[in-house]
Parts: sequence; structure tokens; C-alpha cells
Amino acid sequence: MGMSNIPVKTAAAPAAPAARGLGSTAVLALGTFAVGTDAYVVAGFLPAMADSLRVSEGAAGQSATAFAVAYAVLAPVLATATTRIPRRALLVGALVLLAAANLGSALAPSFPVLMATRVLAAFGAAAFTPSAGAVAASLVAPAQRGRALAVVIGGLTVATALGVPLGNLAGRLLDWRAALGLVAALCALCAAGVFAVMPVLPGGPRVPLRARLNALRLPGVVAVLPLTVLGLAASYGLYAYAVPILHALGAEGGAEMWLLFLYGAGAVAGNLAAGAAVDRYGPVRVLAAGYTALAVTLAATAWAAGAHVHRLPLAGLLMVAWGAGTWFQTPAQQVRLISAAPRETPVVVGLNASALYLGIALGTGLGGLLLPVGVPAALAACAGLAVLSLAYLGLTRRYR
Repeated sequence: MGMSNIPVKTAAAPAAPAARGLGSTAVLALGTFAVGTDAYVVAGFLPAMADSLRVSEGAAGQSATAFAVAYAVLAPVLATATTRIPRRALLVGALVLLAAANLGSALAPSFPVLMATRVLAAFGAAAFTPSAGAVAASLVAPAQRGRALAVVIGGLTVATALGVPLGNLAGRLLDWRAALGLVAALCALCAAGVFAVMPVLPGGPRVPLRARLNALRLPGVVAVLPLTVLGLAASYGLYAYAVPILHALGAEGGAEMWLLFLYGAGAVAGNLAAGAAVDRYGPVRVLAAGYTALAVTLAATAWAAGAHVHRLPLAGLLMVAWGAGTWFQTPAQQVRLISAAPRETPVVVGLNASALYLGIALGTGLGGLLLPVGVPAALAACAGLAVLSLAYLGLTRRYR
């Protein structure tokens, strides 16, 4: 999905057979699935969580904002601070921290405690995901690195498709606390798997944070990165409130889970289609088409919610389009950044991941403020942000 924040330097690969390396990447993919599920699962049971903690749905959604802000800030900092830590120890420690944070969220007696545990979870996620990508690349032969990275990042993609609907199902069959407890158990299981399967790898040489951020001085990078923030604020900002939006579209009960699954299916399809289209048509054309489609989708959803058009086929179509419109952006933006700074590829990909989470944080915060006004107003505002993204793309189109 392009969220991986790959460090500048990676540890030297041990003399291990490539087959063993690919087997280890499967365990890392399970870890990224756990991380992705942890990031997205709250959207599946947001109303129940808000009711239990006696806060509004808008306030409860800010737990996603706290996670995203913390991840955006911590990812480059932790990549610098943990460089010399042996890789297996770092990966296992990050997953154990994620398990503890989710257990803390499940047992949280109040909303402030929940917020604190979501920030703690961001620490674990920001430490695990970047290192998992780098380790996967170091475990295999150079000819297999692309496949290994695809396997690891595939865990995040699958989490987008399955994490929220499974959380919604667990929340309905059990309750939201039990659902977070299951996520904690998954993280603990992944930690055990990484410890058992992963070979011992040393840490790498220390790279100062200032050196990592030097890419921000390049004009192309400075011009392109804000679009990641703006585009994700437009597309993903209301996803934490997907269940209230589905209620406004007339979906209830079991229909919620399937509609959330359709969003995930659209996200996977949008990501794959964008990757192929960028190679053929170039990133600017793909982004222009995508932002146009996103603006139309959000405007149509706002109309359906405001006019009380309760038709599940229409809701399903809108959810697929919303998912595709959200996750088509990452491949194109990464290509633009790599073209702007070809010698700083790992750094700009990492900066794009931080910008992505910053956009999610801003959009979720805006959604929490607008949701009390009404679902149609919140959707219309995000449609406006999509139009603004299209305009900004026009201003920076020379960076291809």
C-alpha cells in the first residue's frame, strides 16, 4: 500500500538460502497485517466504543487521529533512534508493544486512557513497519527483493480489505473490547512467530535524522509531498466514521460488514490498477483521473445521505469507489517523489508515509468536527478537498 517507511541503510543479509528468506517474509507479512488491522479496526465498532466510553462518535474517532499523528512524527525519529538495535529484537519488541497497547485499549476505563494507549500503539507500528520492509529486502537475493517487499506490504493491503469488517463482526458478536483483545492476541502471536522464524540480523550504521530530512530541501519533493497530505485528508478523513456514514445510507446490521469489505476490495483494486496505469499513462494523469472520481464519489455519497436514498446496491457501489479513490494515490505519488529525488528513494518513500499519516490525521480531525453538523456536510467538505487536491495537482504537474 506504500505505507512502508524504509530506512536509508539496511543490515547486510546473512548467507541464507533465498527460500528461507521468502519464508521469513511471510511472517513479516502477518506482522504488517496485525499492524494494519490495529490502525483500521476502530472504524468497525466506533459507535459502540463511543457509547461505552460516554463520548460522541466524533470524539471517539479522534483516537484514529492520535494514532496517525503519532505515527507520522515517530516514523523518521524511530528509524534513526533504533538503527543499531538488532533487527529481530526490534521487530519482536515492536509487536510486543503493539500487543500491550491493544490490551490497554481493550481495558481502558476512560477515553483519555484509550487515547494514551493508541499513541503507544503508534510507537509499535512506527517501529515495526519500516524495519519489516528493510529486513525483507535484506533476507533475499537482489532478484527477489521486489517480490519480498510486495509480500510484506501485502499484509497492510489485506488489513485494509479485511481488518475493519472483521472488527465490525467481532464487535457485534462479542464487543469492542473483545475485538481489541483479539488484535492484541494476534500481535503477540506474530511476535512469537518472528522470534521463532527470523534469523539474527545486526543493526545498521547510524544515520542522523538531519541527513534523512535533507531531501526536504529539493524543490520537487517540497512541491509533491503536500498533495499526499491533502489527498489523504480528502479521501481517508471520514473512514474512521464509516459506520455512522453507512447508517446515514440506510445500512444496518450485517450489511455494515459487507459494505466495509467492499471498501477494502475497492482499495486493493485501486492500488493495483493505479500501479499499472502509472507505468502506462504517467502519475499526473492517473492522479487527475483519480481525484476527479473521488470528488464525484464523495459528492454522490453526500447527496445520497442528505436525500435519504437508502439503496444497498448504490451504497455498495459508492463504497467500492471510495476505497479505490483513497488508495490509488500512493503508487503515483511515490513515482513522482522518486523522480524528483532518484538518489534519495528510501528517504522520500519514508517521508511520503509520514505525509500519508499526517493527511489521515488532519482529515479525521476535520471529520470529527464536522460530523455533529451532519454526515452530508462532512462528505461535502471532503469532496471539496478532493477538488482542491485536483487544483494543487494542476499547479505542480511539471513534477512528473
